[in-house]
Amino acid sequence: MTSPTALRAWEVPPDTDRIAMAESDEELTLDTMFEWLEKMPIPEGYKSEIVGGNIFMAPQRDTHWEIIFALAQQLNAKYSRSHIKSDVRIDFPGHLNGFACDVVALKDDAVRDDKGRWRYEDIEFVAEVISKGTASNDYGPKKAAFASAGVPVYLIVDPYTGEWHLHTLPKGDEFHGTVTFGFGEEIDLTHTPVGLTLTTDEFPRD
Repeated sequence: MTSPTALRAWEVPPDTDRIAMAESDEELTLDTMFEWLEKMPIPEGYKSEIVGGNIFMAPQRDTHWEIIFALAQQLNAKYSRSHIKSDVRIDFPGHLNGFACDVVALKDDAVRDDKGRWRYEDIEFVAEVISKGTASNDYGPKKAAFASAGVPVYLIVDPYTGEWHLHTLPKGDEFHGTVTFGFGEEIDLTHTPVGLTLTTDEFPRD
């Protein structure tokens, strides 16, 4: 593990046949990588996801979870609990992107794909709460992947700076609407498919 909060370009578990993997002519897939990931000794309290073919692990801190829970509670005013997800694998456009987003809200008519997974096409809202070891992903490649996927609302909540960043109007791999405010300011999503205003005054800081 390259740092206490992230594992990049990973180490395969000792019981994995490295030679067989190296000699395989099959193209590397997310399913294969997640199968390997399931064999790894992941520390309790860490979430794992694959961004651009690299595996990242981030600890779920109290601050992190409190913000996730606060968002999920407020989203429950519109979305049923079965359509609010956290740390559930969803595959996104781009090279080997299998994310486990902090908070996802799905359309009422969202359906699973033929592998039993939720589809990015059905996402109306996604939020990531910043962890130091993986912040560059949330502000960079994951943001681009969400835009490419046409996710209408992407919210970044940063407990280190005490700010939130709202990204809307996706086109290509960019969001063309961006608003940033500090904790305490409301997040107006009434002009988006979410149709709610979220409060942030109780978001904790690190």
